[in-house]
Amino acid sequence: MSSPGDHILLFDGLPRDARGLAETVQGLLIHPNIAPAYGAALSHDQQAQSHIRSVERMLDDIMTRDCRPLSVARVPAERQVGVCRHFTLLHVAMLRARGIPARARCGFGAYFEKDRYLDHWTTEYWNEERESWVLFDSQIDRRQRELFRVKFDTADVPRDQFLVAGEAWSLCRLGRADPNAFGILDMCGLWFVAGNLIRDIAALNNREMLPWDVWGAMGRQDKDLDLAFFDWLAVVSREPDVHIDELSALYSDRRVNVPGTVFNAQLNCVQNL
Repeated sequence: MSSPGDHILLFDGLPRDARGLAETVQGLLIHPNIAPAYGAALSHDQQAQSHIRSVERMLDDIMTRDCRPLSVARVPAERQVGVCRHFTLLHVAMLRARGIPARARCGFGAYFEKDRYLDHWTTEYWNEERESWVLFDSQIDRRQRELFRVKFDTADVPRDQFLVAGEAWSLCRLGRADPNAFGILDMCGLWFVAGNLIRDIAALNNREMLPWDVWGAMGRQDKDLDLAFFDWLAVVSREPDVHIDELSALYSDRRVNVPGTVFNAQLNCVQNL
């Protein structure tokens, strides 16, 4: 998903640091739900771009519309449409091209709505100076900082402001958080956290799926969940570097492994990958 394919040379000349690359991403993409804040009205065809999965396809679209270097910010109405997962994945791709270890993390952000943890994705990259993984929200630019009143540095997101899915699951299971505070729109609950937990494990295995892709052990009701299985997924999600072998083994489990077809819950149809 994160490979630029034949477009790898487009990354030449881009910044070499995480912050500079995030600013590049912000000049190329626009979130469909936040487009009005930029004065952009998106067509139906533009909205459909949010279903593109791979970085290579995203770059195809970007360059077909405007062949200027990626360092040139596009006007908002002409940017590639994508949600948080697309911002994250493109950022991850650019970081990896610069030799910086990076991965997409699926979880929940606490900085969009009061008392709620919204479905969200962020970049996690290896900070050489600090010798640790750092969370970076590449979607949040200056306009969105104002819009959501974000006070912290989005280049170093506090771990209590973005919970990886495994952390969210564990807090809910321990009774330290309300499962109904986790989700998006009218969808929330432990089943929603479980879905993001599988997406996070898949992303850690380089299969960064769409937020509405459904497969494997994902369910639509709490009663459908194998709680012990998800408890184990949460352990691995919270400390993936400690559980490298288990992470790889889990991805061979049909309950987690991304199959050749998935259900796109937003389009209400099965799609081939």
